[in-house]
Amino acid sequence: MSAVPVITATTKGLHPGLTRRQISMMGLGGAIGAGLFVGSGQAIGVAGPAVLVSYLVAGAIVILVMAMLAEMVAARPSSGAFSSYAQKAMGRSAGSAVGWLYWIQLVVVIAAEATGAAGIVEGWVPGIPAWIWVLIFVVALTAVNLFGVRNYGMFEFWFAAIKVLAIIAFLVVGAGAILGLVPGVPATGIGNLVAHGGFAPNGLVGVAGALLMVVFAFGGTEVVAIAAAESDDPSRNIRRIVREVVVRILVFYLGSIFVIVAVLPWNSPEVLDGPFSAVLATLRVPGVDLVMSLIVVIALLSAMNANIYGASRMFFSLGERGLAPLGVTRTSEKGVPYVAVLASVAFGFVTVGLNWAFPDVVLPALLNVVGSTLLVIWTATAVSQIILRSRADRAGDPMPMRMWGFPWLSWLCLALLAVIIVLAMFDPAARTQLLLTAGLTAALVVGARLTGGRSRPGMLTQ
Repeated sequence: MSAVPVITATTKGLHPGLTRRQISMMGLGGAIGAGLFVGSGQAIGVAGPAVLVSYLVAGAIVILVMAMLAEMVAARPSSGAFSSYAQKAMGRSAGSAVGWLYWIQLVVVIAAEATGAAGIVEGWVPGIPAWIWVLIFVVALTAVNLFGVRNYGMFEFWFAAIKVLAIIAFLVVGAGAILGLVPGVPATGIGNLVAHGGFAPNGLVGVAGALLMVVFAFGGTEVVAIAAAESDDPSRNIRRIVREVVVRILVFYLGSIFVIVAVLPWNSPEVLDGPFSAVLATLRVPGVDLVMSLIVVIALLSAMNANIYGASRMFFSLGERGLAPLGVTRTSEKGVPYVAVLASVAFGFVTVGLNWAFPDVVLPALLNVVGSTLLVIWTATAVSQIILRSRADRAGDPMPMRMWGFPWLSWLCLALLAVIIVLAMFDPAARTQLLLTAGLTAALVVGARLTGGRSRPGMLTQ
């Protein structure tokens, strides 16, 4: 094999092959997962109908983060996205820590998603153990990511489309139930929004507690900033991509939660166990358990597929910036960073193996460590945008896209993130996750400093 040339931070080794529609669906696929279909019941149980306020606040943060990312992507597309921007704004150590933190988070989550999907499918086919299904899922999705970004984009588009169609169907059926249009089912109206203790039965404490849960459900949207670097015109596409992703996610999330708390009492045990299944069962939809199990498996595999992509591109970017071994920048003739793909999957598969050997110990512990990484990444994104935008304004540099309301909305985003961090410190489980993530982040910063500031030709300049 011929020597691999050093690649610049403009991702010369990657081939543009993703369309705007595919990247938009990737953003939806990354954010719409088991956290919505299953985990939303926990948040409803904490806040009651006022969980809608929690989702609105979390949605506002997502809008601001995505707007800041869009501005930076339009100015400088990079497969390293927020890691590259943190490096440019705050230096090598910050960029390294953010990039490695994101990569570690994704490879651990890949293992969790493979394990979760295998556990469900094992119930359908009891004769095949879960580890076989994990192997099948890992091999299949690794192959998808190695076939080329164009094929990956098509695959993920249809993966995400199934979830989107499922939510649209749920919204239509739910609206019919509220209005009394479902045969044999009395109209529910919206009385459940204020019954059973009122709209906010647990007050602001409940809203704040639910906010800690729901803010992480929006994680995954940031993959569009990574994927934009492999589109035909990143600077022009990113504005529409971000707008489409944000609007659709907010509609799907808020619409789905509204249907749940309107159709059923918020304190119903069935809502806590599985809100979507509970609503469909109430409306006498046949085979609801199998349908929801299938949707959850698809959601897990779609997110796993997107995370393999995101992890490999971040690893590739770390390599091209001199923050990871140069070998991870090797690409195939189709422009696939195959070393980065295989390394990302291998680490996740090792994690799955450890979880198989030590069930209920290894994977939960790893997930606990990376549980709050999203807060670090979003905070770094906001700080980077404030610094880079201020530099550009002082220098009079032209920018393809400028975030509205700068710097006030950027500072508002940081303030909201600070509020969430403070709230987390009052919750024992969240505090543990936050402290572990902070410790990991600090270790990565120290590690970057100890490895020195070695650079390569073509490496991202400060």
